[in-house]
Amino acid sequence: METRFLETFVMVAQHGSLAEASRRLGITPAAVAQRMQALEEEIGVPLLTRSGRRVQPTEAGHAILAQSRRILTDVRHLRGLAAADAPSGELRLGAISTALTGLLPAALAEIFATLPDVEVFLLPGTSSDLYQHLVDGAIDAAIVVQPPFAILKSLEWRLLRAEPLVLLCREDLRHEDPHALLGSRPFIRYDRNNWGGRLADHYLRKAGIVPRERLELDSLEAIAVMVGNGLGVSLVPSWAPPWPEGIEVAMLDLPLPSPAREIGMLWPRSSPAGRLVGVLLRALDRQG
Repeated sequence: METRFLETFVMVAQHGSLAEASRRLGITPAAVAQRMQALEEEIGVPLLTRSGRRVQPTEAGHAILAQSRRILTDVRHLRGLAAADAPSGELRLGAISTALTGLLPAALAEIFATLPDVEVFLLPGTSSDLYQHLVDGAIDAAIVVQPPFAILKSLEWRLLRAEPLVLLCREDLRHEDPHALLGSRPFIRYDRNNWGGRLADHYLRKAGIVPRERLELDSLEAIAVMVGNGLGVSLVPSWAPPWPEGIEVAMLDLPLPSPAREIGMLWPRSSPAGRLVGVLLRALDRQG
């Protein structure tokens, strides 16, 4: 059985779309369909079914999905386990958007320049989605916001960056009182469905402020653009640069002690990718 057929099946099942699977795999939708047909012929039963505009696993597909992921994980790490001299193999890494633009680029550039046999597959997503992908075995590690619940004992956590909550406002409001701005200006909320977005609620309750909510967005970069265009103020974690260009915003310290969004890496303690996780962690440490 071709492992690339299993990889295609897992990708289609994960995203519910042949087109999205083809984009992420770098092949045509027709090639995705051909791989799925070949896999179904080999296994002997249909693995996918259409439901409206989406594709989802059949009962048989669900039955083999978890094992397919485990097989792919084992296959990905064969090269790494066999290499005794230098790290090699593929690291499947999930990361939130601000880690993709702020923490990872320089570290990955170092790895690719010094370890040509190491490959990295990047999966963007929210912290909650990436945590579930990690638990399911779809990825080897994830850079996420620290979960607001007890982390599974089978997972290892390493703090990379603490981002205190700040008031984001237009540059010309830099000298105003942050609490006065929160009470008088429209409020652009960082999505409460994001783990980091819940920090604002804690602070507002502690300060006794009920803001006039205008928008709720799940992108810090989009919030910065909205604030820069005078649509309101926001409470956001002081995320790692780069920030959007061409906008004039200020980050103000808050009068009361503020919670911090803690960004770190999660990975299974017994993962075959442990060596590659260590390589990435050391590269991140060197970037400071």
